Amino acid sequence: MTFETIYTDGDIDTNPTANPHLNDLIDTRYSRRQTLLGGMSATAAAVFGGMLLTGCDDDDDGGASPVTVTATAGGSSSAGRVATLTGAAIGQVDSVSWTQTAGPSVTLAGATTSTATFVVPGAAAGTVLSFLFTAVSASGSVTATTSVTVGAASLGFTAVAKSLADVVAVPTGYAVTVLYRLGDPIGSGVGAYANDGTDATFSKRAGDHHDGMSYFGLSASGTPDANGNTRGLLVLNHENITQAYLHPNGPTTTAGVRPEAEALKEMECHGVSVIEVNRAAAWSYAAASSFNRRITPLTPMSFSGPVRGADSLKTRYSPDATMGRGTINNCANGTMPWNTYLTNEENWVGYFKREVGDGVRRAASGPAGVKANVSLARYGKTESNTGGNYGWSTVKPADTTSTLYSRWNITAQAGAPADGTGDFRNEIFQYGWVVEIDPFDAASTPRKRTALGRMNHEGCEIGRTIAGVKPAFYMGDDAQNEYIYKFVSATPWSAADATAANRLAIGDKYLDTGTLYVAKLAADGTGQWMPLVFGQGPLTSANAAYPFSSQVDVLINTRLAADALGATRMDRPEWTAVNPATGEMYCTLTNNSSRTPANTDAPNPRAYTDPKLPQGDVVNADPPTTAQATRGNANGHIIRLRETGDTSEALTFAWDIYAFGSGSDLNATNINLSGLDATNDFSSPDGLWFGLPSNASGTIAPVMWIETDDGAYTDVTNCMLLASVPGIVNDGGTRVVNNTLTTAANVTTTSVVTTRVGKAPGAALRRFLVGPKECEITGIYSTPDGRSLFVNIQHPGEGGDPTKITSSWPANQAGPVTTPSRPRSSTIVITKNDGGVVGL
Repeated sequence: MTFETIYTDGDIDTNPTANPHLNDLIDTRYSRRQTLLGGMSATAAAVFGGMLLTGCDDDDDGGASPVTVTATAGGSSSAGRVATLTGAAIGQVDSVSWTQTAGPSVTLAGATTSTATFVVPGAAAGTVLSFLFTAVSASGSVTATTSVTVGAASLGFTAVAKSLADVVAVPTGYAVTVLYRLGDPIGSGVGAYANDGTDATFSKRAGDHHDGMSYFGLSASGTPDANGNTRGLLVLNHENITQAYLHPNGPTTTAGVRPEAEALKEMECHGVSVIEVNRAAAWSYAAASSFNRRITPLTPMSFSGPVRGADSLKTRYSPDATMGRGTINNCANGTMPWNTYLTNEENWVGYFKREVGDGVRRAASGPAGVKANVSLARYGKTESNTGGNYGWSTVKPADTTSTLYSRWNITAQAGAPADGTGDFRNEIFQYGWVVEIDPFDAASTPRKRTALGRMNHEGCEIGRTIAGVKPAFYMGDDAQNEYIYKFVSATPWSAADATAANRLAIGDKYLDTGTLYVAKLAADGTGQWMPLVFGQGPLTSANAAYPFSSQVDVLINTRLAADALGATRMDRPEWTAVNPATGEMYCTLTNNSSRTPANTDAPNPRAYTDPKLPQGDVVNADPPTTAQATRGNANGHIIRLRETGDTSEALTFAWDIYAFGSGSDLNATNINLSGLDATNDFSSPDGLWFGLPSNASGTIAPVMWIETDDGAYTDVTNCMLLASVPGIVNDGGTRVVNNTLTTAANVTTTSVVTTRVGKAPGAALRRFLVGPKECEITGIYSTPDGRSLFVNIQHPGEGGDPTKITSSWPANQAGPVTTPSRPRSSTIVITKNDGGVVGL
């Protein structure tokens, strides 16, 4: 008989199920914990390192240890800065996570670790953001809550000191990346830039004098992406050239004739760039992108709006006046909500040659020729036998049928038809317009939007778009004693148009029909928009100074029409910007050397002498010598307007002066009216831009960025970028200004003017950046999240030449160079080391 063993010490497997073995559970648990640890930040590992490896307790039921958690918030609660959430768990934890439970939505970095961060959104002070910290264990989940109370946005950097160094200086905690430089290749078959004057093919290279600029987010499918923070299209103007550095030994002229290759290079260095940019570890541009494009003075253009087909646009190239070639001297810009780019033709007059005797020939052709002479004089085109800017009209091309160069000579040719179809007498009337570009379609033809008038267009900034309300577009005419304009579309805004696929068709809808206005400012702080409409007021054929014949005539001769209406002559109106929170429009008035006490008024109240430092001195000369003094409104100011009823359709407005440019050492009673000090004094404001409403810099209390293009204060500092949080129109009061100006001929004049001054900016205005030698700071835009700021550095070292290089920037941005390098206009990107919104 055989007996089974009844008793055993348990060393026999008698369980027939597939349930896990204890050893398997131990292996799995330790593996899971190690994975959890590996995916956490260093902070998380420090918090959980000992806890995760704790053994089971000795409770009678053999269950897991209870888990307890806590949650706290730290870092900054100020809008645009980085806040930190820290969770801690005691017990055996398998995973942790953070979720938001209340307040404006934010993006959490590190949401599955114990430490998460986020950029504080723009919100009204006192807004609460709540967060839930969850720890999951074998026995379930445990949570804890914490909150962050959002504070108002404020500038969050220490002001950068004034500097004459040859480098871009930014505040501590910020980094600068040089992104896109003169000559950088943007197409196939183009080699690296030698930077010695031998390079060519600028139709596929970055142009010169980087200026106005916009960023458009780009989706993976190549369409606009309003949240595209790491991939986008950067569109920027190339206003002009530093001619000396573009050729091996400077420009060549032989017997009064420019070489064709040099002239072609110079033309191609003007215009616009469209480039794809990407951010991985750092920002870079995609040299081979199919979106990349150069638009130059040679690029075909289409005319759109009321002036299309007008007699004054007829040329040998376009007898039907519907097409043109190119755009030039593109200064500031405009970013349209339907994802197009506006580039604006500024100082175009000087590129053209007008020979002595042209006026007589035009007058002999009839009344149209007589009127053309009046128009040419008002826009500053006098007769001279010189070749115009850079002498392009003197080129003798290899292709004798080419008109690429002869078109720059606008002299009426003997025997040519009086209507202009046989020569280029009307070529100059094809310039001075706002040009719309679709950056997402490299094959599209840019359109010149003639309803917005013809002038030295600086910028064209759209106001706030509100459904059912006609949008307004604000513009400055950049020349001494010119005017401020706005165009109000005939079509009320529809939000659906922001995502339309045919973007230029949307431009047709809003930009081709409407009313152009010019500003007249009164001494009491009010103003009115006067319509530039043919048949109204003096804009008729009965006008003695200039008999207008049609609305086309009014738009081609916008300055003459504004003269007739008695618009207010301003101190060089340049960039315009609209506060996205209030709708108020700001305009930089850069300077005006022709402003005297005799012609000061409330909106242009200063005429004074700004002394310069004698060479080697550290204090201002007193009294200043003729060579050292800058006279008139030497330092410029920034004016702002608030539309009546806060609507873009208003015909009246209130105004005051936000800030006066000045050295902090100048007279506080009559010159330094804004009380500027060493942290925020500036001169010649030029570029102007507000942060975007898609991030904290453009909500509640938006940040306004001010760029300078200065000649009066460059004995003290290079040009600069300042950040401000401005108030509102009429937040200050009135001031009485006693002007005394002594001319170079030692003639002293005086005047007393009462003006309207905004509250002193104080710490809400401070210097953020100082550029390299002889540069202008111009062109600015950000990614939608505000965490990358693009800025252009224009013409560094512009006073030098190949034999005397006066700046080596940007080659020396990373450190000193042993051999001088020709300077290059460039786009830089500024980021904050902690990942916050730039400036806050």
